[in-house]
Amino acid sequence: MNLAAELIGLEKHYDLGPVVVKALRGVTTQFAEGDFIAIMGASGSGKSTMLNLLGGLDRPTHGRYLLGGEDVSQLDDNELSQIRNKRIGFIFQSYNLIPQYTVLENIEVPLHYRPGYPAISAADRRWCAELASRVGLEDRLDHRPTQLSGGQQQRVAIARSMVNDPDIILADEPTGNLDTATEEEIMLLLHQLNREGRTIIMVTHEEPVALQARRRIIMKDGVIHKEDFGQHLPEEIAVQLPA
Repeated sequence: MNLAAELIGLEKHYDLGPVVVKALRGVTTQFAEGDFIAIMGASGSGKSTMLNLLGGLDRPTHGRYLLGGEDVSQLDDNELSQIRNKRIGFIFQSYNLIPQYTVLENIEVPLHYRPGYPAISAADRRWCAELASRVGLEDRLDHRPTQLSGGQQQRVAIARSMVNDPDIILADEPTGNLDTATEEEIMLLLHQLNREGRTIIMVTHEEPVALQARRRIIMKDGVIHKEDFGQHLPEEIAVQLPA
């Protein structure tokens, strides 16, 4: 089994003066390439902290984080930034789009942070337009976020997450602000990306969404409390996925 990521004895402490908050207390787990994992848990359980560490947005206090076999636990900010930009795509509950940018410009954003900061080329723009088409926004390229529905904004975020062809996509409550029908559309896109070989690691508090993952990690008090295996796809999604 090839591993996309591995956590070994991972701890994360936050020093709040007289109090030290131990958000993670020695987490050890593996994420196989091409897997689809849902991370669940109550507020304060450590699930968001784990996702931040997986995304290189924070460093562990103790332990190791292997990304594709490389220990990235102690990389400096510039090195972490390069890893994030090249190998990890992010999808957020609040979309995190830039209001004054068009759909196409928002999808392009990660390209501006490539090593050497090269200018956006015509080929880059064609690629971003292709991604927009893949998520059903080919007729919205010049629209701005305020002109889009919540589901359309999340589609922009998904296209943006793919622009550097990452190995792993981290999704933080990707359906949290959406109605049921739009939730199904977004989950279909995530399943399609997973079928293409990308590893999906998703934080969610929604049980029906989590049940669609192949594996669930339940966090409690900074440790893995429970793991479930098995995939349960709603029929309306399953029938739309390629064999």
